[in-house]
Amino acid sequence: MTTFLELSSLELLSQQLDGDLLTDELSLAIYATDASIYRERPLAVAIPKTVEDIRKLVHFANHHPTSLIPRTAGTSLAGQCVGSGIIVDVSRHFNNIIAINVEERWARVQPGIVRDQLNAVLKPLGLFFSPITSTANRAMIGGMVGNNSCGTTSIVYGTTRDKVLELQTILSDGSEVTFGALDNAAFAQKCTLDTLEGDLYRHIRDALSPQQVRERIRTHFPKPSIHRRNTGYAVDALLDAVPFTEEGQDFNFCQLLCGSEGTLAFTTEIKIALDPLQLPFAVVVAPHFEDIISSMHATQVAMQHHPDACELMDKTILDCTKGNLAYRNHRFFIEGDPAAVLMIEFRGNTEAEARSKAEALTADLQAQQLGYAYPIVGHAQNAAVWALRSAGLGLLANIPGDAKAVACIEDTAVALADLPAYIEEFAHNGWLPATTRLLCTCWRGRNSPAPHPQSQAARRRG
Repeated sequence: MTTFLELSSLELLSQQLDGDLLTDELSLAIYATDASIYRERPLAVAIPKTVEDIRKLVHFANHHPTSLIPRTAGTSLAGQCVGSGIIVDVSRHFNNIIAINVEERWARVQPGIVRDQLNAVLKPLGLFFSPITSTANRAMIGGMVGNNSCGTTSIVYGTTRDKVLELQTILSDGSEVTFGALDNAAFAQKCTLDTLEGDLYRHIRDALSPQQVRERIRTHFPKPSIHRRNTGYAVDALLDAVPFTEEGQDFNFCQLLCGSEGTLAFTTEIKIALDPLQLPFAVVVAPHFEDIISSMHATQVAMQHHPDACELMDKTILDCTKGNLAYRNHRFFIEGDPAAVLMIEFRGNTEAEARSKAEALTADLQAQQLGYAYPIVGHAQNAAVWALRSAGLGLLANIPGDAKAVACIEDTAVALADLPAYIEEFAHNGWLPATTRLLCTCWRGRNSPAPHPQSQAARRRG
């Protein structure tokens, strides 16, 4: 229960903010949830209007037994933005595009800008922000940075971490600091600062300088081939940079901040790298399988053909679409009653070019006797196929009857070579859920940038 002293302090804080501070029961109930199964009643909900509001919230948290939990759209599936502290929702007022540089291919945005809204502005410029999640029409860039979001295009373009160039932040002492790329000399200069920022650079320098520490991190952190994982802070992402690797890439704390779910600093502005628009024509080959394990082996084959996207729909999701008025017409490519369908997209400068890639994969799968049907969906109907896949989580929440699917095992990532055995062990032990949400983001295609060490998302609890 909130004490009288806490209420008095919150009332005083509310008077100091330009934005809003909500403590009514309805607001607390709404913000006790995100898209996950987790529920936790917050102390209050702040809707900051200015950077100064955020600084005042940081000051309040420093002097009271509470925490700050940054939040944008609340599409998190693992409880990252619920907790007993103060939820700080930046989606209402921090939702602007600040600058776009077409020649250098970057944008500077506030954390509350929706990913698809940003891309709608970028499209006429021939650019896009490449990570695309299944919630891209509502997920916001700040949340994508916090979670190091990936999505269907990550096998070609990499993760959000690969795209973050700079982060403007508020630290725990209220100081405003911009983190970006630093060469060896600039890193050394930061270490001389008599500030919290300087403390951070000195601390990371001292922590990672011993050779044995770097060796242990490289030995015990997940495999470098897995660029998507939700298992803590990405300390290993800093090891290939100066001063820890001679002739290494520039040091950038954004590598650590991305995926940290707002637990290390409060982000107010984000500078992200942009990519040229994808090749204009896309086709999807959708091999059908009689069991999940076969689809896992087919995924390994598909990755050898360098697709632009690869995802899976299992029987549970497919069955949900049968009686759904909005999506049953999107099932035109489904043949029979498959246990699993892979959706593998290829792009080209012409539809014929994209289709030839799909046909080559189909021939390979048939030769290895993987799958029983191999429909190829042309460019004109491509969007309908992906709409069927994007609807998956929402459809699962509306399964008729009392029994419901629960999204409690989410964003698990394994090396591609381990994928069939991993899923088979789940099934053998009875752990395989009624629906399997598989994102084939454990391998990068030939058009991808140079590999960066991996992603984590640290779950923020109050």
